[in-house]
Amino acid sequence: MAPEQNRHKGKTGLRRVWNALFYSLAGLAAAFRHEDAFRQEVVLAAVLIPAAFFLGSDNLARALMIGSVLLVLVVELVNSAIEATVDRISLENHLLAKRAKDIGSAAVLLALVNVAVVWGLVLTA
Repeated sequence: MAPEQNRHKGKTGLRRVWNALFYSLAGLAAAFRHEDAFRQEVVLAAVLIPAAFFLGSDNLARALMIGSVLLVLVVELVNSAIEATVDRISLENHLLAKRAKDIGSAAVLLALVNVAVVWGLVLTA
């Protein structure tokens, strides 16, 4: 007997891409609606991304500056997904749950440090 599969996984081609687009938009909306940190980082991105176009000396500098900011959003989304999954499994205090959440938070911190380093290096070059 074949293992049970997700009924959405059978979609292929443009239909799959189209569905994935809407799942992704739903994920962004959910993160914005339910995650304070994501909203704060979106505000930060809304300020820093336009600033990169004015402060970056060339396209490579702008790409590094914008990429570092977008990386924060990506890492925050993954961190939020980890936290939601852990909370779905159990809300009780558990060493492994705490470790998973702390590691996700550390990833966000490193992404933010990366922004500071990249912007600092680009602006002082």
